[in-house]
Amino acid sequence: MVLIDEIQNALKENKAIIGYKESLRFLKVNSPKLIVIAQNIPENYKKEIEHNAKVSKIKIEVFDGSSKKLGVICGKPFSVSALAIK
Repeated sequence: MVLIDEIQNALKENKAIIGYKESLRFLKVNSPKLIVIAQNIPENYKKEIEHNAKVSKIKIEVFDGSSKKLGVICGKPFSVSALAIK
């Protein structure tokens, strides 16, 4: 529940980057507070995010649910495999 609350607070404060490509781009250029990935994210996406997060020393949280459930929590009508919190 703590992770869900943190995601929703970041969305309310407009401090969340939603989507794999956008999160990865933000991770490479900036330094987010946290990266959240869905449990069912494709393995190659997961490895790329983990590699870049390790280089930048950014924490990764695995959301205990599917990308569809993460999309619902974000208030989106589509799946969300990853998001970055500024």
